[in-house]
Amino acid sequence: MRKQILTGIAAVGLISLGACQSEEAERVENQAEAEAEVLEDMADRAPTDAQEDALDAQADAVEDAGEARANQIDSEAGVVTPGTVTNQPGTVPNQ
Repeated sequence: MRKQILTGIAAVGLISLGACQSEEAERVENQAEAEAEVLEDMADRAPTDAQEDALDAQADAVEDAGEARANQIDSEAGVVTPGTVTNQPGTVPNQ
């Protein structure tokens, strides 16, 4: 029971941290997710496993690129996105 409560608290914390994104970055990431969803739907209807795998890989790439672009937008705007490491002189990133 305690483990479930802690898991729930951690999930809420992660959700609230995810809200630390600029509107432009959020738009970019949402657009990439929408495009990835279309590709995943196409993959579900693909006639062969090879085509399905290729479309799924393309969907993953689109989503990853959108997330990377959103992080870049926030970085350029000075917004620290959870899970990213900023290189600042005199600091050592967490590993």
